Amino acid sequence: MLYEILKPLAVFLMRLYFRLEARGAEQVPQTGPLLLVSNHSSVLDPPLVGGASPRQLSFLAKAELFDIPLLGRLIRALNARPVRREGSDARALKTALKVLEEGRALLVFPEGTRGPEGTLREAKPGAGMLAVLSGAVVVPVLITGSGRALPKGAAFPRPAKAIVRFGPPMRFKTTAEGERGTPEDRKDAYRAATDEMMRAIGQLQRQAA
Repeated sequence: MLYEILKPLAVFLMRLYFRLEARGAEQVPQTGPLLLVSNHSSVLDPPLVGGASPRQLSFLAKAELFDIPLLGRLIRALNARPVRREGSDARALKTALKVLEEGRALLVFPEGTRGPEGTLREAKPGAGMLAVLSGAVVVPVLITGSGRALPKGAAFPRPAKAIVRFGPPMRFKTTAEGERGTPEDRKDAYRAATDEMMRAIGQLQRQAA
């Protein structure tokens, strides 16, 4: 409820300050489990994608943010769920799969952490694992401008044009979590899916150039 209440105001402010523009939003399926996979260069990325998306999104955020008074409660109310950045976080994976199993939309950043504007870095296999285990539709997303508006290490945002581009939906062969195959086979499948997602984001980047 809080998400729906605050979104119109947030979108108004983002359009005013960052001239937020959404392109290809019609590519986003209106219903069913959905995994949005995006590049990541700023803490502004989750709200920018959320504002540009026609669907309400859930997010995974670093666990440390939930320890900050008030902020932790706020982002949890806005559909964020904690994830540990170091090592394997089985609870985060279970939470993410539950979101998708409920037919909702989940935004993840395969690169894991923020990087320089315009640079795509090697991604972790977690996004591929979610896609393969859940069978959710995957939509690649490219955000431009957020890294100029609020780069890593900056304290305050500055006006900069932000564009969120949505690419064509993708699907990956689904496997059950306990399906036969060696751990190496499963890891290879997750890595291959993640690599394909990053290639799709790269294609959006080339089209935007």
